Amino acid sequence: MSKLLDPKILMAIKDLSLSAKMTIDGFMNGINKSTVKGPGLEFSQYRSYQPGDDLRSLDWKMFARSDRYYIRESEVETNIAIRILIDASASMHHNDGDFTKIDYAKYLGASLAYLANLQGDAIGLYVLKNSGIFSMTPKQDYQHLARLFYQLEQIHPDGTFTKPIHHKELFAGAQKRELLIFVTDLYQKDDEIIKLLDTLNTLRHEIVVFHVLSRNELDLDFKGYTNFEDLETGETIQIDQSKARKDYQHKLNAYLENTRIQLLDRRIFYRTITTDEALDQALRDFLKQRSKLRI
Repeated sequence: MSKLLDPKILMAIKDLSLSAKMTIDGFMNGINKSTVKGPGLEFSQYRSYQPGDDLRSLDWKMFARSDRYYIRESEVETNIAIRILIDASASMHHNDGDFTKIDYAKYLGASLAYLANLQGDAIGLYVLKNSGIFSMTPKQDYQHLARLFYQLEQIHPDGTFTKPIHHKELFAGAQKRELLIFVTDLYQKDDEIIKLLDTLNTLRHEIVVFHVLSRNELDLDFKGYTNFEDLETGETIQIDQSKARKDYQHKLNAYLENTRIQLLDRRIFYRTITTDEALDQALRDFLKQRSKLRI
């Protein structure tokens, strides 16, 4: 696997646009752009002429060689609107080693935006934070992508998850079915994130949820710590890791399986992703879901 896809190396690169380019350059090696057949510029294949076909697409050289009419088909790039949603509540400040969940979310968001831009898609950014939602409506140009990178760099997790009163920002401007990519740790007290996903689902968008987890919270390995603080409420508890680990992991696995089933029942693509995991599989998941919205 390319070292360019290692999050630990990407985190050392402060410029998000550069790291995203490095990630995609490595990922795109051997992967072609998503295309459909149509009257584009790049030649794809020939097919027999059918009544009603545009006569301007006839290939007269092929007719001269074969005495049969052929239509010259080409490839045109598809394009859709993509909204990247980043959970910026305080729990995303949880760290494992040298970087936090929000660091990983930023690099994942930047890489997805860069790849979407290469595909010719309009990209928007929505940062869900305690005071409301920062929004950039989807556009397709390099200046917009540069602004999106800058806004990703400015994200600082704080407070609890965005209140429902602010959710209207997510529904403004949608003209057709879109692809929504939600990067979150799914930390919630009263199913507020699930309720938001239910509302988004009513719009019949394609939804992808990347559930960001750190390795130390999966393994309950905090190197001797016994006091744990809730980053959103400030509440603390004391545990004996060696005694609690087995019960903790059993409950965690049950929670993750229940979450997977909840979202599967809602026809939402769900994937857990750890902060020590390379980004290439997440990018493949994105392309797979994007292909459902070809126009």
